[in-house]
Amino acid sequence: MIETLGSRLKQLRSSRGLRQDQLGSLVGLNKTAIHYYENDMRQPSYETLVRLASIFNVTTDFLLGCEKRSVIDVSGLTTSEMNIVRSLVDSMTEKNMRLEGRIFMTGRNKDDD
Repeated sequence: MIETLGSRLKQLRSSRGLRQDQLGSLVGLNKTAIHYYENDMRQPSYETLVRLASIFNVTTDFLLGCEKRSVIDVSGLTTSEMNIVRSLVDSMTEKNMRLEGRIFMTGRNKDDD
């Protein structure tokens, strides 16, 4: 399934436990506008896109599907805690790549052959 701005927006809103009307209030729009965005019936203005990215602490590129990475807010964590999170993310990413067959157990990328 291709991820659209609408699907990413809905996933972010749901993961934060927000209703459409609550997100609309944060952005300065009504529930209907959020519904249209989430169902890819309309596209937000540049200003609204920037506000949405700020609310969810992601980039506009992420919302638009130009990048697959999402941002984890580590503000408030100690350096040691940030290193633990970074290590966990790296470990899980490597595990997923192996499961998807992208790299061999030797650590080489299949495309390098």
